[in-house]
Amino acid sequence: MNKNEEPIYRVIFLNQGQVYEMYAKQIYQSDLWGFLEIEEFIFGERTQMVVDPSEERLKSQFEGVNRSFIPMHSVIRIDEVERLGIAKITEAKGTGNIMPFPMPPLPTK
Repeated sequence: MNKNEEPIYRVIFLNQGQVYEMYAKQIYQSDLWGFLEIEEFIFGERTQMVVDPSEERLKSQFEGVNRSFIPMHSVIRIDEVERLGIAKITEAKGTGNIMPFPMPPLPTK
């Protein structure tokens, strides 16, 4: 990455049993204790006819959001990357031997 370019960050975090992978230009510790602030979300531009439904879902979910506050215990990983990837949502798989931080139960239908 060139030193004159703004860094791009890939943030991976848990949200209600799903893993969100998003890209942003600004990430820092919040004044709200225990939260991470994410600003300036980046979504890939559509240059192809193929549309990724997961990325479109994220776009609509975060449309109009200037800043998002993510609890620190939900963050899995933050990377500074050279290129923008595809934002996506995947199901969290509990196949490891690590107990996740307790979350409130999901409402039943």
